[in-house]
Amino acid sequence: MLKFTEEHEWLKVEGGVATVGITEHAAGQLGDLVFVELPEAGATFSKGDSAATVESVKAASDVYCPLDGEIVEINQAIVDDPSLVNSDPQGAAWFFKLKLADPRSADNLLDEAAYKELVG
Repeated sequence: MLKFTEEHEWLKVEGGVATVGITEHAAGQLGDLVFVELPEAGATFSKGDSAATVESVKAASDVYCPLDGEIVEINQAIVDDPSLVNSDPQGAAWFFKLKLADPRSADNLLDEAAYKELVG
């Protein structure tokens, strides 16, 4: 199940764990990324908390936790090479995996059609 937030994160939910990243739209708006800071595995976040930070040549931005849960894995590859986020934002450049406190809560996020309508 692929879901999206109005803050431009995407989630791929499988078995109660969501793989989270930023959308192609967000990566395009940010420009070339030069730095990515990810949370520690084991950290817990509530929906809307700042969970990661990205810096581009234009600005720094927060990446928000899309739902309540615990970080179970991070993608070290994007810390080592932030440009991966620009080249494959909705594939290899995922940010973290989040064990959802309530997997059903993902049902309330945007589907792909609704997100495309949001960004025009």
